[in-house]
Amino acid sequence: MKPFRYQLAPDVGTAVSTLAATPNAAFLAGGTNLVDLMKLEVEQPDVLVDVRQLTSDRVEQHPEFVRIGAAVTNSTLAADPVIRERFPMLSQAVLAGASGQLRNLATAGGNLLQRTRCAYFQDVTTPCNKRDPGTGCSARDGFHREHAILGASDMCAATHPSDMAVAMVALDAVVNTQGPHGQRAIPLVGLHRLPGNEPERDTVLEHGELITSIDIPSLGFAANSQYRKARDRASYAFALVSVAAALDAVDGEVRDVRLALGGIAHKPWRATRAEAVLRGGAATKEKFREAAAAELADARPLPGNEFKIPLALNMIAGILTELLEVRR
Repeated sequence: MKPFRYQLAPDVGTAVSTLAATPNAAFLAGGTNLVDLMKLEVEQPDVLVDVRQLTSDRVEQHPEFVRIGAAVTNSTLAADPVIRERFPMLSQAVLAGASGQLRNLATAGGNLLQRTRCAYFQDVTTPCNKRDPGTGCSARDGFHREHAILGASDMCAATHPSDMAVAMVALDAVVNTQGPHGQRAIPLVGLHRLPGNEPERDTVLEHGELITSIDIPSLGFAANSQYRKARDRASYAFALVSVAAALDAVDGEVRDVRLALGGIAHKPWRATRAEAVLRGGAATKEKFREAAAAELADARPLPGNEFKIPLALNMIAGILTELLEVRR
């Protein structure tokens, strides 16, 4: 590992200004992804600014939303009684990720900023546009099983690894930040980027911009929600496809729905096409499959991951059917 300087910041303002003034610096919270990447020499920051103690580690109820401090651990978030009762898909998503030991250390803010687990990104002996822009994408001619089927570019076919972010995108979460130019509130659906011609940029955050909290708007029918994840091992594996869904159906009609997908794109994928097909339509298995097919119509799989299309279609239809039966 390349030597680096460690700095414990006394407050958010100091942390932000320190990072903004140091081009090759990074924030350190749980470090469960960053430190691994430093060991692999994928990430080689000159300075780590420790922010673990600077933001809230609590889940707070407000009249219109629930606020999750950026320093809330994944374990605390998954076990929180408010989250479990009002947003069960979020608790299930967090528990679907990593191991218990990692969830005890990883934070909500850091979880959103995980980098891809693409094997070529983590292997510094192979070309990778995300790790080293302009060198090429080894995944295009390599092993495709875990790669994107939606929103990829010729430059990058990596997928976003987070489970938590998929549920939060479905729930219309908003990310609050403090940066060199002040505070921002960023809808989570717009935080992560598709790769385009700049796959090295995962998010729209500026250098030095720190996530301070995440707000989940109140949504009554989110209590009827689930998260489901298909993966190669029963635990400690990233999603091939995941689905987060909440359904409000009455008298055989879908009044409202929230739907997002993971493991299929460079970002957590909000399934807006499927939602549009579902709202006001019949709450039937046939309609659920029609909606899923509409969402996946633009899928462009690589030779080794065509299976993700029928897998995603079946998972979307299956989870909506189960949510419908729970409401009966």
